[in-house]
Amino acid sequence: MLRYRIRNVFVATMALFLLGSRPADACTSVIVSGKYTADGKAVMFKHRDSSTKEVAIEYFQGRKYRLMGLVNAGWREHPYAEVPPGTPEVWGGMNETGFAIMNTATYDLKDDDVPAALMEMEGVVMYKALELCRTLEDFEHFLDTLARPMGVETNFGVIDQEGGAAYYEVNNHRWVKFDVNAEPLGYRVVTNFTQTGRPEDRKGVDRYEKAREILAATTVPKDRWDHEFFIREISCSGAPILRDITNSAIVFEGLTLWAALGRPDRVPCLPYRFEENACSCGRGCGY
Repeated sequence: MLRYRIRNVFVATMALFLLGSRPADACTSVIVSGKYTADGKAVMFKHRDSSTKEVAIEYFQGRKYRLMGLVNAGWREHPYAEVPPGTPEVWGGMNETGFAIMNTATYDLKDDDVPAALMEMEGVVMYKALELCRTLEDFEHFLDTLARPMGVETNFGVIDQEGGAAYYEVNNHRWVKFDVNAEPLGYRVVTNFTQTGRPEDRKGVDRYEKAREILAATTVPKDRWDHEFFIREISCSGAPILRDITNSAIVFEGLTLWAALGRPDRVPCLPYRFEENACSCGRGCGY
C-alpha cells in the first residue's frame, strides 16, 4: 500500500511538472536591410520549431496600436502557467504602424539566479512592445523601462517603417544591439545563440551555418528576397532547418505579415493585413 501511494504521488507530481513546463522552441531567422530590398524596407523572416503543433494568426486591439501576431492555438484555454490569465503571448507580430518583432530562444545569456517561475516571458514582452512601439528607438526605451528582471533570455529581431532593422540580445538585466543596416553582407542570420553569451552553451549552430551557406550561394539578388524566397530556400531546405517539430514560418514585408501555419513544405503561405480587419485565411480569426 505504501509503495502504491508513493507511486501515485510521483505520477501526480510529474503531471503537474509537465503541465507547467514550457514547450521547447528553436528558430532560424534572417533580417535583410532595406538598403537592398525593392521597396527600401527591411524584410524579416522567422522559421519556428516548437513542440506546440497548432498555431494561428490573431488580431488584437492594444493599448496604443492594433496588432496581429503568431500565437499558440488555444492559448486562452491552456495558458503558460506563469503568465497572468488572459495575457496573450505573441511569437512574432506586427502592429498597424509596420513595427514588427520576433524572437529566437537563447541558452547562453542568463547570468543570474532568477528562478524559472519568473522566466520565459518573451511572448508577453513582444505583445506589449507591439502595443506601444512604432520605431526601434521606441523599443529601446521600452526595454530600458521594463521592470527587472525582465524574464527573458533571447534574441529579439525588430524592424520598423523608418528603415530600422536590428537584433537585440537580451537577458534579465541588459541588452546589446546589432544594427542590420551596418552588416557588410546586408543581412544577418540568427538562430539560438548570441555573440555576447557563453560559447559553450550555444544551440542551433548547425541551422545557423546551413542558412548562411544557402544565402551565400544563392544567385537570387537581395531585392528579390521575399516571403516566397525564404519559404522555398530556407524553410523547405530540409534538415537541420526543416524538422518534425517545425510548426510555422512568418515573413514581414512592408505592412504585410506572410505566414505558413504548419510545416512550410505542406501548407500555403498566406498574407495578413490590417486594412481588411481580418486575415485572408477565411477561418474567422479577425478582431
